[in-house]
Amino acid sequence: MSVQVSVIATSSLGDRSYLATDGRVAVVVDPQRDVDRIMYLAGEKGVRITHVVETHIHNDYVSGGLELARLTGSQYLVSGRDEVGFDRTPVTEGDEVTVSDRLRLRVVATPGHTFHHLSYVLDEATDGGWQPAGVFTGGSLLFGTTGRTDLLGQQHAHTLAHHQHDSARKLADLLPDGAQVWPTHGFGSFCSASQSDAPESTIGREKQANPVLRLAADRFVTETLAGLDAYPAYYAHMGVANTAGPAPVDLTPATRADAAQLRERIAAGEWVVDLRHRKAYATSHLAGTVGLGLDGPMSTWLGWLIDWGVPITLLAQTPEQVADAQRELARIGIDRPAAQATGDPERWATDPADLRELTVADFPALAAAQAGDAPEGLPAPQVVLDVRMTNEWRAGHIDGAVHVPLPDLPKRLADVPEGVVWVHCGSGYRATAAASLLANAGREVVLIDDSFGRAEQVGVRMAAAA
Repeated sequence: MSVQVSVIATSSLGDRSYLATDGRVAVVVDPQRDVDRIMYLAGEKGVRITHVVETHIHNDYVSGGLELARLTGSQYLVSGRDEVGFDRTPVTEGDEVTVSDRLRLRVVATPGHTFHHLSYVLDEATDGGWQPAGVFTGGSLLFGTTGRTDLLGQQHAHTLAHHQHDSARKLADLLPDGAQVWPTHGFGSFCSASQSDAPESTIGREKQANPVLRLAADRFVTETLAGLDAYPAYYAHMGVANTAGPAPVDLTPATRADAAQLRERIAAGEWVVDLRHRKAYATSHLAGTVGLGLDGPMSTWLGWLIDWGVPITLLAQTPEQVADAQRELARIGIDRPAAQATGDPERWATDPADLRELTVADFPALAAAQAGDAPEGLPAPQVVLDVRMTNEWRAGHIDGAVHVPLPDLPKRLADVPEGVVWVHCGSGYRATAAASLLANAGREVVLIDDSFGRAEQVGVRMAAAA
């Protein structure tokens, strides 16, 4: 059989891992920490994992590479220029790794996302000799963009952006137009300089569509650095864990908490997170909790909002939902929830008075309120709070709105002016977390659960373009 490359997507973090096989042996690229998914896929295909490779020391998730290599007895390929606290097979520019008589990896230095970033060309044996099937590009050449260059500090961002430009051109010159591009980032990950919804790509397509292959170096660097927004605070802990060598993941169920214990944890200032959909959360929830539904990138926002190391308790309707959340959190190094509880909110309260609801509105209601005709049952907005990221705000925002990006809100609650707060984001997901934080601080809040894309259409007054 010819080479087959399977994608193991982690959509909540915007990343992809890969399993490439010739039908007998397999290579795994940039595995997430929960390696059971990869072991299952290899078993399903009836192939033996012989090599695990890392394109770089990751900043957005805890790697499963070390554990997967241990479990499978594989060679673990990591840049020889990265100083790490574990045994690995060091590789560098120009190395060729024979996986089987039908598969080969060629190591290409592609600095930019990090200083020692590597890409791996996957060659396939044909009657005419070795032919490149594609390249695993990690955080280098992505679909329509590149990996961001500021994760190692702003002082390195400009230099790394120039490296990123050179590395992308190097891959484009090295490989034929038909070669597949298999990036790790770029599907919602904050490791990506911008986002793409392309399902697949080739070197030829990237030559046509990717700014890094169309712009001169200086212009690419200027535009890339100007477009970068903030990235999650928990990234500070990922590189440290991955350099030291992550511990095996523990996904056994967390301790169950009763209503009295939940009340104690909230009173102690711990984070108690309600994983239900925001509509269910708004209808009824335990006062003092934060709403971050499993239907969105829960782990990214929670890891960004919390003080690292604070105890986290998870609330959901079913044990399976708690298990899913626990898996998501383990991927970013939040290893063990302090506790869990399942069922309905009534089971989580010691007193019916402990239950709370959120007032919900949409953008037509805000437009009416701006016109002095707030719908019946809704308090008029004295503050409109926008919790989207800075780049979103700059692209367009509501006239007179106050801007506090969601990750900043826990420490900037006092910056929100007095009065009734109507809070929005791009969809309602982040606004729900913000509304719960505001309500926990004693504010009267209205959650705008609506798509920001239709705000202007329905008559909401927008600020004049800068």
